[in-house]
Amino acid sequence: MTDDAGIERIACGLIDRTLPKQEWTHRAHFAAALWLLSHPDVLVKAGGMAPVIRRYNEATGVWNTDSGGYHETITQASLRGAAAMLAANPGGCLADVLDKLMSGPLGDKRWPLAYWSEARLMSVEARRSWLEPDLSPLPWPPLAQNGEEG
Repeated sequence: MTDDAGIERIACGLIDRTLPKQEWTHRAHFAAALWLLSHPDVLVKAGGMAPVIRRYNEATGVWNTDSGGYHETITQASLRGAAAMLAANPGGCLADVLDKLMSGPLGDKRWPLAYWSEARLMSVEARRSWLEPDLSPLPWPPLAQNGEEG
């Protein structure tokens, strides 16, 4: 996924559940987020990010439970970071935006632990619904109502 077509392929594969599980990497999560945030009509039509990810997980044998699968707090925080990166790079190609995002703090899979204690972030409550950070506030605002809300 080094170009915009590759990013679109990741996002569309997530939506239609054809993306091979081994390709659903940390980078792919943000690639899909950037593309879907850039195409809000597609995200709304798909029902929002949570159902898209939950359906994909189930299609690839990952169960959405209290200890695995979809995680609402991490997803919403990641969407906020992705939206902020898009806003800071208007009109840029998504591959360049993704490269910038991945070269910053969000490129580290453990980035949420700068804002949440591990116990709070890994709680059932944080997995099921948005849970405010307990270490430091996020630097990005909640998303506007476009099918996603923090």
